[in-house]
Amino acid sequence: MILEMKVPSPGESIKEVEIATWLVKDGDYVEKDQAIAEVDSDKATLELPAEMSGVITLKAEEGDTVAVGAVVCLIDTDAAKPAGSGSATPAAEAPKAEAPKAEVKAEAPKAEPVQAPAATSYAAGTPSPAARKILDEKNIAPASVTGTGKGGRITKDDAVNATAVASMGTPTGGNRGTERTKLSMLRRKVAERLVSAKNETAMLTTFNEVNMTPINNIRNEYKDAFKAKHGGLGLGFMSFFTKAVTRALQLYPDVNSMIDGDYKVGYDFCDISIAVSGPKGLMVPVVRNAENLTFRGIEAEIKRLALRARDGQITVDDMTGGTFTITNGGVFGSMLSTPIINPPQSGILGMHNIIERPIAVNGKVEIHPMMYVALSYDHRIIDGRESVGFLVAVKEALENPLELLMNGDAKRALEL
Repeated sequence: MILEMKVPSPGESIKEVEIATWLVKDGDYVEKDQAIAEVDSDKATLELPAEMSGVITLKAEEGDTVAVGAVVCLIDTDAAKPAGSGSATPAAEAPKAEAPKAEVKAEAPKAEPVQAPAATSYAAGTPSPAARKILDEKNIAPASVTGTGKGGRITKDDAVNATAVASMGTPTGGNRGTERTKLSMLRRKVAERLVSAKNETAMLTTFNEVNMTPINNIRNEYKDAFKAKHGGLGLGFMSFFTKAVTRALQLYPDVNSMIDGDYKVGYDFCDISIAVSGPKGLMVPVVRNAENLTFRGIEAEIKRLALRARDGQITVDDMTGGTFTITNGGVFGSMLSTPIINPPQSGILGMHNIIERPIAVNGKVEIHPMMYVALSYDHRIIDGRESVGFLVAVKEALENPLELLMNGDAKRALEL
């Protein structure tokens, strides 16, 4: 029986996927549930498992974009699994198969004189009128285009498919190689969404700075006990920032809302998207109902999602939704940035690196670990009072975590 394997639906909003990599070759024998391909959607990279055991016939190439429900391969379930001794017969027949090839090679010299005049034909490298017009519009020299028409003439299709090569100046020696690779569907979708956010929102950014001394003191005092009590789980900065953000979102609910046409959609829950860097690019998995999670719960969920993103196991469901985003450019050394909103959300908080700087404390100059924080927001739905008030609330919670995030009892809050 020939089984048609179709592309399953990764999610309701996804209509097509791209074949990123075939993990098997055409004609291979595959086992049921064996991963046969990696497919890129606009949200994640997923593995495609074989539905049955048998010999596979590929019906799509790597890089092809295929619709959800389209057939990408066939599996012959009646084919026997090849044994180790099955290769003797094809080897014996190999000499017979090569005999016709020798005849073809013998005739090859006869074809050469016929092709020689074509190379020097008057038409070689000459564009047709339609092709010349297209090349002039693209500002492409005909000499840089290889013609595929009769006698080497440049056809209209050649001109349409021609791409201009940007000038890189006058070479002065050394290696000057270039590489042109197609962007993955995920990367293209991220690019599209980022441009959309810039063009379709009234995005503004407000800044503040946070004295990280109180958080550092708590971490230094309890991180070893936290790790020992919770199975090796680290007490990082993200749990403090997530708790501070959920508190601020409840104080300023407009920041936890979105625009839907002529309506504002507000949420009484805080699903926090955490931007992480994976092997396939930027991914934004979601911590659901973060307002209900403890420090341990937040750290455990972020670790789980980050590991799934790193190992390429993140699913569409893991990244669907989210009412607010936190991104940490500080892990790469960024001191200050203006993060871009993650549509359709209305706000994103940017964390940055921690640098010891002198600041004034009670009329005295002291050196403290400081971090700049940035809030980018959609001014169509969030006014200046809400945006600045939100960021100040985040700052206050981070600079007084014991009282505002732990109710005065660090051990209880950390479940120690």
